[in-house]
Amino acid sequence: MIAYPAMLDVSRELVRYVGRLLHAERRHRGTPKGSRRLTCFYQALFALAWFRSKPNLRLHGIAFGLSQATAYRYLHEVIDVLADQAPDLHEALEQAAADRVPHLILDGKIFDTDRCRMKTTSVKGETIDAWFSGKTGDFGGNIQALCEPDGFPVWTSDVEPGGVVDIEAARRHVLPAVYPYAKAMPVLADPGYQGAGHGIVVPFKQPADGNMLSVDNRARNALQRALRSLGERGFALLTERWTALQHTTLSPSRIGDLVRAALVLVHFEHRRIS
Repeated sequence: MIAYPAMLDVSRELVRYVGRLLHAERRHRGTPKGSRRLTCFYQALFALAWFRSKPNLRLHGIAFGLSQATAYRYLHEVIDVLADQAPDLHEALEQAAADRVPHLILDGKIFDTDRCRMKTTSVKGETIDAWFSGKTGDFGGNIQALCEPDGFPVWTSDVEPGGVVDIEAARRHVLPAVYPYAKAMPVLADPGYQGAGHGIVVPFKQPADGNMLSVDNRARNALQRALRSLGERGFALLTERWTALQHTTLSPSRIGDLVRAALVLVHFEHRRIS
């Protein structure tokens, strides 16, 4: 094997932040001092390098002197401690209300993953792959997110199989908590959330009879679309910076924790937490 130098484009402050979380977790578990292959700092560095560029985990572990099993265990530990720092939905909504945010943006994304054999029954009564998404034509997990008006992500949901459509995922994870806030802080969403209910602002649908929408409704749709489109920034901040989210070979059930962990990293780099 040949060693070569590499640079990780994250701040030392971020590595130290993750290291402190790991140190607190080790103390909570009662981990004996000196019993781990890596210190908290280097375990954080190991995991952040994976989040940033997703190297082959077996070879990445070898570079840190870890077996494949230990590399996976150390990575999952970092995902867990980071995901635990992510705000829950009520905390995110309370903070947005306290900050007098004029509106929020609700969006969903299918996070690409390897094929999963879990089956389900379609609305037509057919047996289908639960994690296959008709939206993307591939396998993945559905994550819902709430973003501020400028598109900054403030909350992400647990994962649903890719076959679950956005409105169904939102009804399970978002909408019941959002309704009490929606009168003062409406939520903008795309046409996939038609029928979401009070306070969820979606575009007017084209009339079924083939006629055009009225001028007023078309103008409203254009304004809603212009504001809502900024929400695309939320998932871009997560997936473009932390490229491990672009395709995961971990268990699909871990996608929710993985995205929440990346959300905490985004919040730290944008000085929302310290």
